[in-house]
Amino acid sequence: MPSINEKQILRTLNTIKEPSSNKSVVELQMISGVVIKDGNVGFTIEIEPSKAQEMEPLRHACEEAIRHLPGVISATAVLTAERKATTGAQTHNTADNQQSRQTSVKELPNIKSVLAVASGKGGVGKSTVAANLALAFAANGSRVGVLDADIYGPSMPRMLGIAGRPQAGDDKKLRPLENYGVKCMSMGFLMEEDTPMIWRGPMVQGALEQMLHDVQWGELDILVVDMPPGTGDAQLTMAQRVPLAGAVIVSTPQDIALLDARKGLAMFQRVHVPVLGFIENMSYFLCPHCGDRSEIFSHGGAKTWAEKLDVPFLGELPLDIEIRETSDQGTPIVMSNPDSAHAQTFSAIAKNIYSRILNDEDTRTPPKIVTI
Repeated sequence: MPSINEKQILRTLNTIKEPSSNKSVVELQMISGVVIKDGNVGFTIEIEPSKAQEMEPLRHACEEAIRHLPGVISATAVLTAERKATTGAQTHNTADNQQSRQTSVKELPNIKSVLAVASGKGGVGKSTVAANLALAFAANGSRVGVLDADIYGPSMPRMLGIAGRPQAGDDKKLRPLENYGVKCMSMGFLMEEDTPMIWRGPMVQGALEQMLHDVQWGELDILVVDMPPGTGDAQLTMAQRVPLAGAVIVSTPQDIALLDARKGLAMFQRVHVPVLGFIENMSYFLCPHCGDRSEIFSHGGAKTWAEKLDVPFLGELPLDIEIRETSDQGTPIVMSNPDSAHAQTFSAIAKNIYSRILNDEDTRTPPKIVTI
């Protein structure tokens, strides 16, 4: 199969005209973020925010042009909208003119519930928890998908033991890849594992929306979203554009991690997304040789703060060699050793979360964003 390179892609896109100016999208410098992996091509098209709807035909035309190139298996274009600069008066409204606006939530009719697994900071094992929870949901009988929303550090392909590339169907939507009965979509399928993703915020927003709405997920009981750490563009995009059933916040027990976890909680509360609970990861360490317990990162901090903040505490997980090794090997412990104590803990937490989602289904209101 012939190989494809960025120069060929830009040459082809140079034939696509932007309707209002009749100039090419390349000439107008609208194309950026080109990613090529094994014949799968991804790129972004930067547009004015007000023109998002009318630019959809342009996006489709760009994708179609690239798909016809020799060596291209799939092409995915993401519309990104840069925000116009605002004045200080506009960004700092007074209490008299504070206003709430209903955001444009796009329904996912074939997905019953969307769960965000989040953390205030990186390095707390959020992705490991997300992968094992997804497998626990599946083991409990649910139809499950995983969206790897950690655009800058996608890890789900490795953790779920999935290699390959998503294919586009007749409807032009990508088919998620699958392992252990769990469907998965990740930017990691479209880029080399050690390639940095250098994208600005609007590109991240566009990529997330298209991985949600331009993927043929099929019928799912729950879609687990592995969020990037922090409280940035990805979190706001999910809160504004997706009917989230709720969020679970993962933290280690030490004060510095819990400080950021509380920020994550406050953000989700601010945008009216139910926080279903805290999970304390790396809660303690049991020496595999002598059996002694060491609380390396302290212990119980997440439970203490959950009680203070009136948020459910969902459980604690240890810093354990088997959990780490099985995740690195693409065989998470819930799948590779389902009878182990740790796998049973993940299963219990998953059942708790799912029961909370079901109990909240009839009372959820769409999220609102408050502008201050």
